[in-house]
Amino acid sequence: MARAAFAPAKVNLFLHVGAPAAAGYHPICSLMAFADVGDRVSTFEAEALALRVVGPFAHDLTDQNDNLVLRAARALIAEARRPVAPVGLRLDKRLPVASGLGGGSSDAGAALRLLREALGLSIDNDRLAVLAGSLGSDGAACLWGAPAIAEGRGERLAAAPGLPPLDAVLVNPRIGVSTAEVYRRFDAEGRFGDVAPPMAPEAFEDAVELAAWLAGQRNDLEAAAIAVAPIVGTVLDTLAGEGESLLARVSGSGATCFALCAGDIEAEGLAERLEAMAPDWWVQRCRLGGPWPDPE
Repeated sequence: MARAAFAPAKVNLFLHVGAPAAAGYHPICSLMAFADVGDRVSTFEAEALALRVVGPFAHDLTDQNDNLVLRAARALIAEARRPVAPVGLRLDKRLPVASGLGGGSSDAGAALRLLREALGLSIDNDRLAVLAGSLGSDGAACLWGAPAIAEGRGERLAAAPGLPPLDAVLVNPRIGVSTAEVYRRFDAEGRFGDVAPPMAPEAFEDAVELAAWLAGQRNDLEAAAIAVAPIVGTVLDTLAGEGESLLARVSGSGATCFALCAGDIEAEGLAERLEAMAPDWWVQRCRLGGPWPDPE
């Protein structure tokens, strides 16, 4: 029987990035939340491990033989250390590619969860998290899609403060931004941030309180992302200038920006107006939080 798993979009509510360590990676501190929109990974009968990619952004995945879904499947099968039944995987790619939403890592996490169940593998959650982390810096957080504070390379996770219901609008100008290029620009500028976790309450009462606190935080890659792709700055300025936006920020290394809103009505109004203003942009109203249930 076919099974399916949800791969939610990841949103960095803040992203603090430090100077590169001796090993070359940048330490971070980020509050991550997950949207109720994202990709879908499902199984189908096949004679050998295979991947089919469909959906509105399928054409943007140029090397499907090295897709993170396949890499996750191969890593899990190797970890099983026993023959497993052949299985096909179908990726419904609904999120923009190279967009700062952790789509590839979330797809990989969904594939790991899905295949462990579908193949009946006795691999515990801790080991599954190690596999997810080996596939990318967002991998550990995206495996379960629950709000978290991520530190180190992104593999050290701590519980996030309690988040209220968060209505938001995601906007991508339908371009991909290279994370490596953004980091090169960031390093050249040399404006490295403090990556100590900021003081925060145990829980936020509502979106207004959270947005006020987040205004004191930042995305350290934002300026570099705008320098690499100036249209990201256009999207950000547009969101910041709308009355429904409590906070507008770039997610990850871009190109997606998000706006937090006070409620569903405000998010709906903002999304509808943006769609009319910029019909070429990808605009998605959503709710942030997580984890979200897998499809039936």
